Amino acid sequence: MIEALRAAVDGYFDIQGIRYDASFKPFDDAIRLSGRFLADTERAYDVISARAKTAGFLIFFREEEDQPVIYAALGDLPVTKPNWTLFGILLATTVASVFFVGGYTGHGIDWKAGASFAIPLILILLFHEFGHFLVSRRNRMATSPPYFIPLPISIFGTLGAVIVMRAPPKNRRQLFQMAVAGPLGGLILAIPFLFIGLSLSHVGPAPPPPYIQEGNSIFYLLAKWLVFHQWLPANGVDVQIHNIAYAAWVGLFITGLNLIPAGQLDGGHVVYTLFGQKVKWLSYAVVGAFLLLSIKYPGWLFWTALLFFFGRVYATPLDDLTPLPGKYKALGYIMLLLLVLLFTPIPITFIQ
Repeated sequence: MIEALRAAVDGYFDIQGIRYDASFKPFDDAIRLSGRFLADTERAYDVISARAKTAGFLIFFREEEDQPVIYAALGDLPVTKPNWTLFGILLATTVASVFFVGGYTGHGIDWKAGASFAIPLILILLFHEFGHFLVSRRNRMATSPPYFIPLPISIFGTLGAVIVMRAPPKNRRQLFQMAVAGPLGGLILAIPFLFIGLSLSHVGPAPPPPYIQEGNSIFYLLAKWLVFHQWLPANGVDVQIHNIAYAAWVGLFITGLNLIPAGQLDGGHVVYTLFGQKVKWLSYAVVGAFLLLSIKYPGWLFWTALLFFFGRVYATPLDDLTPLPGKYKALGYIMLLLLVLLFTPIPITFIQ
């Protein structure tokens, strides 16, 4: 086997040390090659992985103690079989759930209100998730279709959707492209829907309690100022929000959550592709920040727990050495700016 690996790396990697039965999750054992690269790592990965595949090896590029290493493990990446039936069932159920939440009046269903909330919100979520899916398919990444999560007992009617990566992406560029395609796809619709909805809204005194008041992100605050030329809420008045604007607000809120720089969230993928293993410490800072936020909004305690248990594991590409090109890094910093603009510290206030 080692001769096959020597042939695979020939001309691209100078082997200076070999370790057998190395620990490399999720494989029981692997061969670890230490040394130095003789060529660009992106080109080297394509050639070495193609050569090694003929001998049954999967190749992983890693950095350990500031030195490049190659892990070779016997096996193959899983083949994704899209479950479009499950996708259709969950999508239909989520549409019904969101329609019910938007249209239920306490005495029955207002079909116009339900449609004006459900249609824009579902379209925003579809654009977001299919942004992920289509880019991952273009890059031949093993991912599932978007699985929507209906939740009729919530004030949104849904928890959004998830796409499952069945196997790691080839490199940071592929991971980055998939990560940013979702939020950018959703914003293509969420921003115009927000301004359309605000144009159909009006400013007036708050209704008699009980009612729910949506929170302000920096972007939402600025959008209301652009439309109504005043900072709202103020002096006992606020936007009496149209369902289209509320659907867009929900879409922007979910986008802000997805941009949190932790774990398998879009923001987690972005910061990992920018900074690599250096972001491991960031997950603890994010957990601490959400714990502090929960003092003002107890609903963040649930997210604190989620981020503590699931937000500390980042997706790692097969080739974790090749850095992002400069234009992707610039876009990555723009995505972090979007997090600042879209995140809503106090999402919902229940006025009694």
